[in-house]
Amino acid sequence: MPNRARFRIPCLLILLLLLTVVAGLGYWAFRKTGAWLVVADPLDRSRAIVVLSGLPPYRAMGAAELYRQGWAPEVWLTTDDGRGIESAFARLGIPHPSETDYNRQVLATLGVPAQAIRVLPTPIRNTFDELTEVAATLREARAERVIIITSPPHTRRVRTIWHLLVGSHPQVIVRYDSYEDYRAADWWRTTTEGDDVVREVLGLINARLGFIARPKN
Repeated sequence: MPNRARFRIPCLLILLLLLTVVAGLGYWAFRKTGAWLVVADPLDRSRAIVVLSGLPPYRAMGAAELYRQGWAPEVWLTTDDGRGIESAFARLGIPHPSETDYNRQVLATLGVPAQAIRVLPTPIRNTFDELTEVAATLREARAERVIIITSPPHTRRVRTIWHLLVGSHPQVIVRYDSYEDYRAADWWRTTTEGDDVVREVLGLINARLGFIARPKN
């Protein structure tokens, strides 16, 4: 019995040490998740700068900045499928500008000429639809490269979905606008960043599993 006790104590200490290491790594990964979601590819001359839907006016502001710097001759906007807030306003008979309208106004205000703004006509519901439409438009134009502007925590998922759907050709350059207040270092302290991080992590898991979760019809 004494021999067994002497053997059991070191085993318990090793197990406790392993649990401590695992807990420490888990806590470190938890804290770093907000920053890990943010990626920014090197800029290069491209066919267009695409403003992904969501959070006007920030993404359009970022696109206008890159346009003024000369990275692309056009800015592309996507078209919502009308099943969201705009459809609710329409049923009430209340005029309500679409997100595309807002983005167009932002671009014009920031110096992007009307002839350089292109609205992709196919209605979209989510990032999957948007990237599919952008890739198809690029291939029709026989273009090599596109810059996509989105929110900081959304960048990794955008790049992942593009590589899963499209591959490396045409090439995507994923960038985020610098106008949104995204606190990556302590994302768990606010509901806004917390919601963003949880949504993006779940979206990445869904993409890696083959997009098993789709928008409802």
